[in-house]
Amino acid sequence: MKKATHTLYFVLSLLLFYYPSYSQGPKVLIITAHPDDETMFPVTVFKVTHEMKGTADVALITDGSGGYNGLVASSYYGKNMTDSATGRTYLPLIRKKELLCSGEVMGIRNFYFFDQIDDFYQMNPEPFLSGERWDMTYCEKKLDKIIEQGKYDFIFCLVPDAGQHAHHKTASIMAIRAAQRFKGADKPIVLGGRSTGKDSDYKFIELENYPETRTSAKAPVFYFDRSYGFGENNKHSYMIVADWVKACHKSQSGDMNAAMHKGDLETFWYFEINGDLNIERTKTFFEQLKSSGFPTK
Repeated sequence: MKKATHTLYFVLSLLLFYYPSYSQGPKVLIITAHPDDETMFPVTVFKVTHEMKGTADVALITDGSGGYNGLVASSYYGKNMTDSATGRTYLPLIRKKELLCSGEVMGIRNFYFFDQIDDFYQMNPEPFLSGERWDMTYCEKKLDKIIEQGKYDFIFCLVPDAGQHAHHKTASIMAIRAAQRFKGADKPIVLGGRSTGKDSDYKFIELENYPETRTSAKAPVFYFDRSYGFGENNKHSYMIVADWVKACHKSQSGDMNAAMHKGDLETFWYFEINGDLNIERTKTFFEQLKSSGFPTK
C-alpha cells in the first residue's frame, strides 16, 4: 500500500513538474443561446485552450429544439429534420451531442445546460429577459454561481446588434448583467464576438434601450485573423479549426454549409461596462493570442 501511495505521489509530482503553466492561462466562459453560436469565434477558444494553456467553459441557454432546418441532415440522422414535431422531440439531445463534438475540437472543459425553450425566430428580447418565456430567476442564479466558482478572466458572447435573433440578444445581455452583478474583486471582462470578412464595414455601438450593451469608444475592435496562411506553401491556416467546429453541427446543414470556410476574422467588441482600466489587459490577451502557436497576424 505504501509503495502504491509513493508511486502515485511520484506520478503527480511529475505532472506538476512538466505542466506547471496549465493553470496559468486565461479562463474563458462562453455564454450563448444555441448549440452553434460558438462558430463565430472557435479559433480564439481553440488557441486559448490548446496554445495559451487556458480553460474554456460553455453556458448554453436554450435546448436547441427550434433548429429544424437540416435538409441534408435528414438523411444523416434518418429523421425529417425540417419537421417541427420531429425537431422538438429529437433536436435537444442531437444538438447537445453536436456541441460536445464542437467542444472537443475547441477544448471545452465544462458544459452548463440551461435548457430554456428555443421557441421561434423573433427579434424582441424583452419576453425572455422579463421571465415571460424563460425562467430568468433560475438562469441568473445558475449563471451567478458558475461565474463565482469559475473565476473567469473573460466572458465571450455574441454581439447583440439589432438584427440578431432575440435569443442571441438575450443571452448576451444576460452575460453582461451577470458580470455587472459579480461581487468579486476581479470582474470578468465581457466581449461581444462575431466573425467578419476583412472587407466588412460592420460597426456596433449599442443595442437601443439596453445601455449595458454600449461598447467603449476608447477601446479598439479586437480581432484574430484565422485565414492567415503559414507552413508549406502557406496552405495551412487556422480556418481549418473553424471548419472542424462547423462540421460538428450536422443538424444545421444549411446554415453550416453557407458558413464553411467563410469569415476571415474573429472580431470582438469591448463593452463599456468593463471599464477603461481593463482595455490594456484585453490588448495584452489578444497580443498573446496572436503570438502563441503558429504564425499569424
